[in-house]
Order: sequence, then C-alpha cells, then structure tokens
Amino acid sequence: MNCSPHTSVVTQIEGFRVSFMSNQRQQKPTLTGQRFKTRKRDEKERFDPSQFQESIVQGLNQTGTDLEAVAKFLDASGAKLDYRRYAETLFDILVAGGMLAPGGTLSDDVTCTDFCLFKAQEDMETMQAYAQVFNKLIRRYKYLEKGFEEEIKKLLLFLKGFTESERNKLAMLTGILLANGNISASILSSLFNENLVKEGVSACFAVKLFKSWLSEKDINSVAASLRKVGMDNRLMELFPANKRSCEHFSKYFTDAGLKELSDFARNQQSIGARKELQKELQELMSRGDPLKDIIAYIREEIKKNNISEQTMIGLIWSSIMSSMEWNKKEELVTEQAIKHLKQYSPLLKAFTSQGLSELTLLLKIQEYCYDNIHFMKAFQKIVVLLYKADVLSEEAILKWYNEAHLAKGKSVFLEQMKKFVEWLKHAEEESESEEEEAD
Repeated sequence: MNCSPHTSVVTQIEGFRVSFMSNQRQQKPTLTGQRFKTRKRDEKERFDPSQFQESIVQGLNQTGTDLEAVAKFLDASGAKLDYRRYAETLFDILVAGGMLAPGGTLSDDVTCTDFCLFKAQEDMETMQAYAQVFNKLIRRYKYLEKGFEEEIKKLLLFLKGFTESERNKLAMLTGILLANGNISASILSSLFNENLVKEGVSACFAVKLFKSWLSEKDINSVAASLRKVGMDNRLMELFPANKRSCEHFSKYFTDAGLKELSDFARNQQSIGARKELQKELQELMSRGDPLKDIIAYIREEIKKNNISEQTMIGLIWSSIMSSMEWNKKEELVTEQAIKHLKQYSPLLKAFTSQGLSELTLLLKIQEYCYDNIHFMKAFQKIVVLLYKADVLSEEAILKWYNEAHLAKGKSVFLEQMKKFVEWLKHAEEESESEEEEAD
C-alpha cells in the first residue's frame, strides 16, 4: 500500500516521539559529588546557650558590683547578642549567676558569676537597684517583657532549691517589681504549687513579698493589682486545705506584721460570702419558700459569717427587689412594688431591730429609686407602706429627712416626703402633749 509523503512524515515523527519517551524512561538519576549551596536563612542555627552565657558572665565579671555599669553593659550587648533567643539564660544569670537546671540548682558544666542577685546584699536598697537594672533592660528591649514574667513564674516554682537568703532576695525583688508594674500579679499563681504550699514555703515567701510590695505602695494599690488578675480571692491558697480559713490567714499575716493584708483578705471573704448569700436568698424567694424558713436561714448565716444587721438588711432589700420582673411603665410599677413589698415586710421587719438598720434600709430604698428611674415617684409610697408595717420608725424617717439622706435625687425625694414628714411631726407633738396632760 502506497503511503503519501504526508503519512510518511507523520510516521517518522511518531517514531521519534516513542523513541524519545523510551529513552526518558530508561534514564535514571545518578548521584554526583556536586554540592548545592544552601541559603543562609534556610539553615537552622543550633541552640547553644553556653557561648551566650560566656559573653554575659564575662561582661558581668568586668562590671562587678557597679549596677549602673551592669545596666549599660546589658543595653549595649543587646545589639550583639541574641537576647530574644536566649532570654531565659540571660535572666537565669542575672538572678542566680548561671543557667539553672530543673529544680533550681546551677548547671555544673558552665561558667558562673558571683555578680548576680543571689550573691548581692540582702537589703531593700540593693534590691531596688537590681529592680532598676531589670526595668531598664526591659524598657530597652520590650520583647523581653513576656519572657521575664515567665522567668519569675519559673523561679517561684524552684523556691525549694534556693537557700533562705536567696528566697528572701527574690521575694523582695518580686515585691518591688510588682509595685513598679514590671510584672503582673498573675505570677503569684506559682506559689499555689502543692509542694510549696504543703511545706509552708509559699506562705513564708508571701510574707517577704507583700512586705516589700507594701513598702512601695499602699494596700489599695496592691488590692487593685490583685483584683485585676483575679488573685484577690485566691490568697487563702497559700495554705494547705486544712488551714485554709480566714482565721488562720488573719493570724499568720497579722503575727508577721501584715495586718492590712489580713484585713483585706477578711474583707474579700466577707464580700464573697455576701454574694453567695444574696444569690441563695433570691433563689429562696423565687421558689416561694415560707418567710419563717427564709428568716431562720438568714439568722444562721449572720451567725456563721459574722455579718452585721446593717449589712444584712441591704442584702435582703437587694434580693427582694431582684426577685421580681418589674413593669416598665411608671404608673404600674408603683402598684406592683407596693404589693410585692407588702408580702416581704415581715422579712424586712425581722432585720430592722436597730435604728441604724432602719436608716440603712431607707438609704438603700433612696438609692434604688434613684438608680431605677421608673421608681422615682414610688419612693414616698414605699416608705409609708414600711412605716405602717412597723419596719420603719418615725425617728428613722425624721433623721433621714433632716440630716442623713443621700445626695442622689435629694430634692425630688425630700419634696415627696414633705407632707408625710409634717404629719409625723404633728402626730409626735400631739403625742407629747397628751403625755404631758396625762402627767
């Protein structure tokens, strides 16, 4: 069969393609001695803190006890050494003189320095100077901030591995750093470690730390820092579970000369107990439990938590008002409030046996009506209701009206009460004249 020239060309091309593909399949890669250059950024540098340690130790040995010179050396070295990578090593050396092994002992195989926090003098002035070194370093190299906080947390976990003097210095420094805002109070969570707590290390360290902190700042500042990170309610955890009471905490820290910390912790516990009590009261009211059972429960809580009647009447008032879904219309809310309070007036009466408790209740009512605008016009009607129910006496109402009222909504509420107060005064005068006639 004759092939056209075109067919012949196609056949040749196909043959060439098959032959080329066959050769491609047969070719196998071979290894040669040729080496390819790797770009520098692709190479992972080996983690080797020993060389970094040598440089820092050498510099500290040269600067010696001159902490100004130490701060300048650390400032300049940050440009040459990798602080970001070796932050933990850097802080270990500045605190303990060398790299720390797990547990807090110094690593044997490395050079150490005696020019560090642990070898310094044990006094506040020296510790303040060291705090300045850390402060300048972290201000200059902001990226060290987080690493420094982690270092302090770690050091607190290693407390058992340090001597008493080393712990004291670390406690003093930590207190100063907390006062200066260099670290967050969240670092205290390390002190709640079970082994440290069990052996009494945590509580002992906390005494030194808080003394140092309170020598720089007042208790309100310390309380604000603790509150910010939720540590204000956790201080009891410095003690083992069987000693975790307000009485033990108070005695321990008062005996150590930290009465203001004891008072703060007692107050915090009291606030916690009051919140729990109010929650429980609202639940009892929502369930519709009998008033005699609620009164018995409250009396038990007063005794157990040492709560004053004045504090309790405020909690009862808040619980009563929180247990109801109030109407948003001003003209309907007054009627609703009167009906609701009439039901709970025996409960209010049970805990207003003192004139001061009555006055406290009046101030709470004033505050509530001012803060909840729909109740602004209900104030007088509520007071009159509670007067008729023997919850509030005329003495308490007159004292409130004449001198003891709050500034909140004062003009509105005094105007509302004017006629009723005049009636009370008139009734009082009549009563006095009747007594005189009888005499």
